[in-house]
Amino acid sequence: MGTLNVDALVEEAHKRTGLTDFGPDTWQEGLGVLVKSLNEESALNARGEELMAGRIVDLLSERLKFEQSWKDNPAIADEQIVRPVIGIGLGRSGSNALGFVMAQDPNRRVLRSWEAHFPSPPPEAATQHTDPRIELQAARHKAEREEFPESGDKVPTDPRGPTECVFVLAYDFRSQLFEAWGRNPSYSEWLFSCDMTPAYDFHKRVLQMLQWKCGPKDWFIRSPPHMHGVFELGKTYPDAKFIQTHRNVDDMIPSEAALFSSLLTQLTDEPDEPYIGRHLAAVRVICLERLMAFRDQHPEKFFDIGFYEMAEDIMGRIRALYAWLGDELTDEAAARMEKWWAENSAGRHGGRDYDAARFGVDKAELKQRFAFYHDRFPELTRKR
Repeated sequence: MGTLNVDALVEEAHKRTGLTDFGPDTWQEGLGVLVKSLNEESALNARGEELMAGRIVDLLSERLKFEQSWKDNPAIADEQIVRPVIGIGLGRSGSNALGFVMAQDPNRRVLRSWEAHFPSPPPEAATQHTDPRIELQAARHKAEREEFPESGDKVPTDPRGPTECVFVLAYDFRSQLFEAWGRNPSYSEWLFSCDMTPAYDFHKRVLQMLQWKCGPKDWFIRSPPHMHGVFELGKTYPDAKFIQTHRNVDDMIPSEAALFSSLLTQLTDEPDEPYIGRHLAAVRVICLERLMAFRDQHPEKFFDIGFYEMAEDIMGRIRALYAWLGDELTDEAAARMEKWWAENSAGRHGGRDYDAARFGVDKAELKQRFAFYHDRFPELTRKR
């Protein structure tokens, strides 16, 4: 039984910041469920408990600072988020690489890593490349690579580069980020049954703050976990367009399980890699079913990119995407995209082959379980 205590964590955030206003109290339920799950189910060791406490206090502290900045700058609420482009789909399907490619367009706004973790005070255009929060985030990345060395070769990190919305949703403690923190099935059950609207309301306010004095305002944001809250996401951004990335699930689940394992097995006295694979397979069925249901209602909102076709012809797919969006792909943007891809795509084609049995799953069974998805997108999920 762990010893994490909600009241103590909240009090530590108050002490760290000198602030008291968390804004809407929607964060409290998720935090309570998460802490109970971490204490009772995750079997955290001493280092794991220390790290989880620090991460929770970080989130609470940044929420306090965000709400103070929001009150100090009421004009932020007038900012409009217009037709964001949202990357969605399975994890380990090329979504991270797509995010870095899209970030090379100087006319496209992305959620940068340092902004996701330190969204306030509002960034300013004049100092966006020298903001001291960049170095703070770089130090975090360095510490994480040292603590979890196996994760560094699975997901590229750059404090100035794009990151996932999962970190912003975490400020309301309604986020699949916490699934990578430990074995916490009761939190997962709560998360997949809760209303994600409060988390997306906060998410929108973050984007408003980030763009207020630091454009451009044509957003590309992304996160595979958007799948499970896609209906609430669609209501928050009714004019959004979606880019769905695809991959065969029998390769994707072991790959995602390997990433999760690299992040959490050192933090528990009872590592359970088979649980990771089985759990991910179960929740990804739910995610895809919800995404397909939303897509059926809004087919005109979706553009598709497959993992393998991205590797084969990234710029062909990008040009097709921009044509579909009706946006101009400038020569400068295209050149920067091609340069990033050339420098970072080595070994990307085909990905790695992870041992499915290690994570409690069988590839043949995964193919059968996810046939509803593979059959709908046969070319996009066909392994090359």
